[in-house]
Amino acid sequence: MTEVIGIDHIYIAVSDLNRSEVFYDFVLLEALGFRKNKFTLGGDPHVQYFNRHFGYVLWPARNEATHDSYSSGLHHFCIRVDSAEGVAAVATQLRSSGIEASEAKLYPDYAPDYWATYFTDPDGIRLEITNFRLERRERHDSW
Repeated sequence: MTEVIGIDHIYIAVSDLNRSEVFYDFVLLEALGFRKNKFTLGGDPHVQYFNRHFGYVLWPARNEATHDSYSSGLHHFCIRVDSAEGVAAVATQLRSSGIEASEAKLYPDYAPDYWATYFTDPDGIRLEITNFRLERRERHDSW
């Protein structure tokens, strides 16, 4: 059986590419250390953020429907950092830049060591930063 070794890229259609680029420049470049490039594909401009693990690509939406986290489709997108301290540092950095991120806190109902912060992008896509908790580490290491 072929093993999946990761997510390669995620495409996000945005209503205003310039506005979203400013937002994601801060979140992904400044707070999370991604890199960035731009390209045109099929006549559409694309902004790609990437790290060693995956790419997060913005491109212009083709209709004006708004995102609804509770309709069919994407509910939220969660990015994992190494530690609870990392979650807290990102939350503080986001909040100090004016992004309405929740305070980083422990969510013991999810897992005994589940730390997270939550915020939304300019189109209402829910984003989460969480830590690499014990259960995930054990799953990774003993697969």
